[in-house]
Amino acid sequence: MNICFVNSTNKWGGVKSWTLDVACGLATRGNHAVIVGRPGPFVDKARDMGLEAMGLSFGPDFNPLLISRFIGMFRKGKIDLIVVNVGKDMRTAGVAAKVLGIPVVHRVGLAGDMLNTWKVRLMHKWVRPSILVPCEQIKEGLLQELPHLRSEEVTVVLTGKEPAPAPPATAHFPLRFISTSQVNEDKGHRDVLEALADLKKRGYDFFYDIVGTGRIETELKALTSRLDLDDRVVWHGFQKDVRSALRQSDIFLLPSFSEGLPNTLLEAMAEGLACVARDIGGVNEVWPHQAQRLLLPASSGASHVAAVLESLLETEVEDILGLGKIFWNAANENSLRIMSDKIELFFQARGACR
Repeated sequence: MNICFVNSTNKWGGVKSWTLDVACGLATRGNHAVIVGRPGPFVDKARDMGLEAMGLSFGPDFNPLLISRFIGMFRKGKIDLIVVNVGKDMRTAGVAAKVLGIPVVHRVGLAGDMLNTWKVRLMHKWVRPSILVPCEQIKEGLLQELPHLRSEEVTVVLTGKEPAPAPPATAHFPLRFISTSQVNEDKGHRDVLEALADLKKRGYDFFYDIVGTGRIETELKALTSRLDLDDRVVWHGFQKDVRSALRQSDIFLLPSFSEGLPNTLLEAMAEGLACVARDIGGVNEVWPHQAQRLLLPASSGASHVAAVLESLLETEVEDILGLGKIFWNAANENSLRIMSDKIELFFQARGACR
């Protein structure tokens, strides 16, 4: 199959990570993937991974010049299937695909990404895309948000990551916590910082690595200073190779209040890190039952985060490594290979093979 993935978003989010993983997974099965996005890290990373990638400017919805360009691109590349992410993708590449009779898959990362507007209803009725989501929680949310959708139109394929060859055999001292989410209000970094400030006052030693950028990065850096954590928190900014950063840490923290099925969590599990997260979105669909004590209630605050982190700081190194192995085993049960197999079958069922 020749598959074109189109993503016009500006920020790096989970769907972009999923796109690159799927494109590489399908390529190993003899398929050809083309990545189209705005110039920048997403397109650059795709090229670094050996994928064909193109950066372009999208402009307004239903842009006739861009639609014409997509038509030429799809014809020249003999594209069998288009995979889009947001509405702008549908209203440009999706229109071109409809003109050419090419099937479209709409990969939705969060239920709230599709609003019940006339544009969404019109494009769904005209293009008739197949909708693909990474967990049952998002499917249920979509069906509530968009009454015109039928359950059979939405397919769930759990996101999987390529597991490391083995979980870590050693841990750092002091232990290193890490978060790799966007630095936005809904990701919950503030609660972690307040929890760690409390633990520092009580004599605990640790480091906290924050990978990523976002809207409240400056605000959180100021908070870090006020909490006297500048000697414990390391800001890494945007990193192309997040998994290398994960390998330098011991415990992954996802204090987010809003997620679908977070790639950040799946990457940490695949590296064999012990994980702490709030029970939101589809997190519990991949969470190992042996580690339930590390899954915080959705409404938990900084004090609850502090209590769980304190318990980990009091845990023997061997037990920390054992927890990491539990998460690594769970990642193996839903690996990138398993996901890619399911997605390839899903694409073929769309009649993409020509």
